[in-house]
Amino acid sequence: MAGFDRNFTDELRARLSIVDVVSRRVPLVKKGQNYWGCCPFHNEKTPSFSVNEDKGFYHCFGCGEHGDIISFVMKSQNLDFRAAITELAAAAGLKMPDYKPKSPDQVAREESYVQIMESAAQIYQKKLYEPDGANALEYVHRRGFNDDMIKKYRIGYAPKNNFIANKFVNVKQDNLMATGLCRRGEYGMYDFFRDKLMFPIFNAHGQIIAFSGRSLDGSEPKYINTTDTELFHKRRTIFGFNFARDAIHRANRSIVVEGQIDAIQMQCNGFPETVAPLGTALTEDHISILCKANRNIVFCFDGDAAGQKAAARACDIVMPFLRDASDVRFAFVTGGKDPDEVLKTSGADGMRKIIDGAASLVDFLWNLANAGFTVSTPNGRTQAEKFLKQKIGKISDVTLRGEYEHEYDSRMFNEWHKWRKSKNNAPKIDLPQIDSITQNTLIFITNKYPDIAEQYAEFLASLNISLDGDAPDMNLDRPAAEKYLVSLKLQKYLEKLYIQRKELAGQMLTGADVAGKIAEIDENIRDANSRLEKLISM
Repeated sequence: MAGFDRNFTDELRARLSIVDVVSRRVPLVKKGQNYWGCCPFHNEKTPSFSVNEDKGFYHCFGCGEHGDIISFVMKSQNLDFRAAITELAAAAGLKMPDYKPKSPDQVAREESYVQIMESAAQIYQKKLYEPDGANALEYVHRRGFNDDMIKKYRIGYAPKNNFIANKFVNVKQDNLMATGLCRRGEYGMYDFFRDKLMFPIFNAHGQIIAFSGRSLDGSEPKYINTTDTELFHKRRTIFGFNFARDAIHRANRSIVVEGQIDAIQMQCNGFPETVAPLGTALTEDHISILCKANRNIVFCFDGDAAGQKAAARACDIVMPFLRDASDVRFAFVTGGKDPDEVLKTSGADGMRKIIDGAASLVDFLWNLANAGFTVSTPNGRTQAEKFLKQKIGKISDVTLRGEYEHEYDSRMFNEWHKWRKSKNNAPKIDLPQIDSITQNTLIFITNKYPDIAEQYAEFLASLNISLDGDAPDMNLDRPAAEKYLVSLKLQKYLEKLYIQRKELAGQMLTGADVAGKIAEIDENIRDANSRLEKLISM
């Protein structure tokens, strides 16, 4: 067994849920934090076989059998070690490597990487409080980080020059480059991170394995991360997980946000169970790690086009991981804000309302189908139905998949077909787009200020209401009347923009390249809102 690469067996344990592996042979029921069933290694009628998903082990309180996914497959199927990991590798979709024991040089090299990263973190921390880090310190304080938070998360500053390359001049260059901190150029070694606010990236055991650097001058990209190394694999690393792990158990859920600053602020302001992928590139490995900690997940993304797209991707990735004990939800921070801004302006209570109002996965997926296809037509309903079937077809639990199918069959009948029939049989009525108070106000303006009404005649005609007759005195002078009309016109314009944006967002989910159009509409929305706010404040 000593000749097998531990990195590969660790990856098997990280990728595969012990609950999934054991439940193929032992029916399990969740009670508290553990799953329970009758032990497969001795005869019993009362379940004493416990499985802990987060820690990745099983234990029988009857016969004392204890182990992980590898020992379970070996013992339950009477396989040797190599045969067991071959079967598990197939289940995890991994290729079996050629096993070779680590050489003393490899062990020493990996230990040096950890030492280099730890030393670099200490240097960055010190630099943050020195004169050349003054701008970075002012920025991080302005973002709401106090010194205790800076210390806890070991935030630092990477200077503009090649400070790390010069500081580690006595370290073997190949080892220094292997950490991702430095690169070799035409004129020698140079720092990868320069003039950056530095966020250390920890593994689950609290060791620093990489860094994420944030620009301080507004340049793009906002964040750059260490490239993949022997220590660090971006697709298998979750920012903040080492701090959130225990809190996820206590809260019985994890919260996933988009960025590092959002994750830290959430953790420090009442939501310690919050984590973030390194960017919006959520992966199957990220979901696997989170599900092993807890299968209840709230995805909290920005309400813009990128956030909506990230949520749709998260929904797609999480489907194979769903179990009957899963509670997956989707929350969005709207108004151009992110969790950090919400916490600053509305506090933890404001953020809690957003999290508590998160849509269930079944509702979110249903909304995706309705936004992405024209369900008022037979063709659109057919496309939407195929979309839903394709998504829920990824659920591996047959019973749960059947429940989703039943739920959507019911919704399709009641909301698409039944509703369409009743609507088609009903008389067609052109309903007013505004309430009676607004209508009376417009009648008053039309009667008292006909010249203003003539100026806005095209807009008034578009409202599809009658402006004949008399109305109560609304006590509006000429400037107030014109301000009222301009305000109403802006509101109606905004309504149209939001409708257009929703339609385009639906097209994006089906693969259409409409990001540019959405960005243009977002800019128009911001401009119209700004004009409306200025008008109201006058």
